Amino acid sequence: MNPTFDPSLDTFRVEYLVGPSLLLGLLFNYTFSFKEIMWSFSIFLEAVAIFPQLFILQRTGEAETITTHYLAALGLYRGFYIPNWIYRYYMEHTFDPIAVVAGVVQTALYADFFYVYFTKVLQGKRFELPA
Repeated sequence: MNPTFDPSLDTFRVEYLVGPSLLLGLLFNYTFSFKEIMWSFSIFLEAVAIFPQLFILQRTGEAETITTHYLAALGLYRGFYIPNWIYRYYMEHTFDPIAVVAGVVQTALYADFFYVYFTKVLQGKRFELPA
């Protein structure tokens, strides 16, 4: 098995995701309790957790097909939350602004990736970012 970790490429500082996510969890929650703060923190962190992978893609400019399919599956999974929110809003009269805002941010982060994915990978070409 070949190692896939390359310290010269993987220089993303995760503390830039964890710190702001924790701060948002402290500021935006429904009750100021440990459990609620940790829930909000996890929602905000999940929204930006794809950043390190997108950072590597940006640094290398390319990715293996299996990696791109995995990232697409993650993006589609999150994208399916949107119809769920719409359904729950109209049928159950439920709206969770923290989850919706974080989910929209996360889905938007995938926009550039999906453009390349749909125009290259699904056409049978290698995933390469435009120069």
